Amino acid sequence: MAIFREKDFLDRRTAAQTAKQALLEKFKSRPAEDDPAVLARQAERKAILEAREQRNREKEQLKREKQAREAAERAEREAREAAERALAEEQARAEAKIREAEEAERLAKELAEDAERKAKRDARYAARKQRNGRMPPPPRP
Repeated sequence: MAIFREKDFLDRRTAAQTAKQALLEKFKSRPAEDDPAVLARQAERKAILEAREQRNREKEQLKREKQAREAAERAEREAREAAERALAEEQARAEAKIREAEEAERLAKELAEDAERKAKRDARYAARKQRNGRMPPPPRP
């Protein structure tokens, strides 16, 4: 079994210096801004960004077209429903007028029948009174 050995100050300092040196070497080995590989990478990134922006613009255009189409369909549907409601209301009013006319006709007929029954009853009453001699005969028209 290995013996665990703590790092002392010198070991930590040399490790830190080695890490700093490695970072410096990495930075120095970085290609220049006018390197063809760097320029190619930048051009590729720029093309990717432009393509992404183009897709986003197309997506927004499609979204606006879809919203406009849905709004037109909704307006058409609402207009159709309003026309159907107006037609249904007109039919309901016509049916109500028909029912009112039928009800008025029924009431008129009922009143006429009541008046006729009352006239017959009055005639019977007057005839009975006349037979019993209590009343003079009714005038004839």
